[in-house]
Amino acid sequence: MFQIATYENHPDGTMIFSEGSHGDWIYVVDEGCVEIFRTVNGKEIIVARMKEGEIFGEVAYITKGERTASARTVGDTVVGIIDRNFFDQEYNKLSDNFRMVLKTMASRLRAATDSLVKYQSENGA
Repeated sequence: MFQIATYENHPDGTMIFSEGSHGDWIYVVDEGCVEIFRTVNGKEIIVARMKEGEIFGEVAYITKGERTASARTVGDTVVGIIDRNFFDQEYNKLSDNFRMVLKTMASRLRAATDSLVKYQSENGA
């Protein structure tokens, strides 16, 4: 599937990355669970829970922008960091048009997440 550069073992509650940080890496949950969340007006809003085999951190990688949310472990968790050189090579094999489609999708996902978080924060959901 993916070439993994390294594995990291994290205890419960470890922050893997924070919203607004630069997104150079894509991760895959090898064991355990990672919670993706945003903080709005001091309140945490859960965006997703990533389980074994799921990837996260891809939006910032594809858009070359900041992280749209924070990621932290739920319970003892092992994450694999996908080898950046491998992923860059695979991504760069795609046509410019297909990369534009992926960037557009990632940007729309970012906007949808922003809208969802705004709605939840305004409606107490």
